[in-house]
Amino acid sequence: MLLSLISLLLVIAAMSAFIMFKIERIKKLQTTVDRLKKSVEEMDEQAKLIVRTDIELNRTQEELDKKFSGLFALQRLSREISTTLVESQIFKLIESASFEDLGFEKAWAFLWSAKENAFIPYLTIGYAPEDIEKIKPLVNAEKDAYLSLVNNGKTFSSISYPLNGPLHEKISHTFKAGNFIISPILPKEGNKGFFFAGTENVDSAITDADEKLITILSNQIGQALENARLFENTWRAQQELEKKVEERTRELTSAFEEVNKINKRKSDFISSVSHELRTPLTSIKGYAAILIEGKLGELPQAAKERLEKINRHSDELVHMVNDLLDIARIESGRQVMNMEHQDLKAIIFSSTDIMSIQCRNKNVELVTDVQEDIPAVLADRTQLERVFINLLGNAVKFTPEKGKITIRARSKDNIIQVDVSDTGIGMPPEALGKLFEEFYRVDNPINQQVKGTGLGLSLVKHIIEAHKGKIWVESKPGKGSTFSFTLPVLEEA
Repeated sequence: MLLSLISLLLVIAAMSAFIMFKIERIKKLQTTVDRLKKSVEEMDEQAKLIVRTDIELNRTQEELDKKFSGLFALQRLSREISTTLVESQIFKLIESASFEDLGFEKAWAFLWSAKENAFIPYLTIGYAPEDIEKIKPLVNAEKDAYLSLVNNGKTFSSISYPLNGPLHEKISHTFKAGNFIISPILPKEGNKGFFFAGTENVDSAITDADEKLITILSNQIGQALENARLFENTWRAQQELEKKVEERTRELTSAFEEVNKINKRKSDFISSVSHELRTPLTSIKGYAAILIEGKLGELPQAAKERLEKINRHSDELVHMVNDLLDIARIESGRQVMNMEHQDLKAIIFSSTDIMSIQCRNKNVELVTDVQEDIPAVLADRTQLERVFINLLGNAVKFTPEKGKITIRARSKDNIIQVDVSDTGIGMPPEALGKLFEEFYRVDNPINQQVKGTGLGLSLVKHIIEAHKGKIWVESKPGKGSTFSFTLPVLEEA
């Protein structure tokens, strides 16, 4: 009996131990199950997060694609409108350049006309003709509001104001757009306006990036309009200038022709008068010579002296008449220049030899400084000698005793320059511009004592110009004068 009881207790103890082992095992399994359940829940949350992230990434990618598409479209539009300087073509280019790529299917462009006191449409996209006719009066019915928005100078849109607000509803109703952007067009010159971009899809949200795109496009339109207007103003100014230049050219041509006619009449008159003067002068000189020689009987000494004065003054008149005739012939082109190859050094030495007696009589030093290998020139020797004789004669006339006259000749770049310098009394600046005019004489003590015609330098100028050269003078009172002229070098065949 006791043994049976002990066996029962052992069985019960064994069963209890087994049960406790199972319970412990169940607890461990439950812990494992709870841990697995938690892991599954965490994995579920991660899966949901991944899905949400993927959705956000897709949305972000769509936004980026939209922005890139808009930027490319904006770049294309900007390039298109920058290629024209015609105002009417700017909006046509926008219309033909796939504006819808910016993400809007509707667009308007209005410019204010102060003359008509109204907004004038220049661009419509995405509207039927009947809608266009309805919208234009609606905009001008609220022109003060739109002018205020333009003058404000800032872009605004349907996200700038509370949805269903009065301004939002008014614009949305006018342009039949659920979402919109209005940006001012502000050229520096000319009429201002605004650009409208919208979409009927209320679910198609407008972003800050869309506002920036339309703002940039409006600025580009304003710049293009400004460039077009500046070009038009410049073109008109150029046309006016060309017209004035053409009119002025006609006037100057007419005046030049009239001056040529007057010069021709003057030359013809001088030539005619000079010829007429030569005949009586020849008679006066002839009769004076006969009387002086006593062929008609001896004359008193006083009569001879007066006849000699008549003869001398007749020579002066003949010289003046000859100069006038030469000037008239050269001016009219009737003077034939006997152009031949000439040795300039020989002409200079010949001229100085003629003037050397006058220089010695006045105790004036005459110096020549001629380039050793001075090139030959194509010239009329007689006329060129007259140039040197006139210039040297003036130099001797205005150079005091113990003074110095220098003739210098150099060649450079196919041009020969000759300078005739003196240490004479010089001339004031105001006289230099008139010096080569006919009959002009500088007002100085020497000219007041010595008579002259004032034709010598004018004749010199005409001769030099007939040789395709130029002549000028540099002088200062008390510092002497330098007369310079150029001659072209003879080109070898």
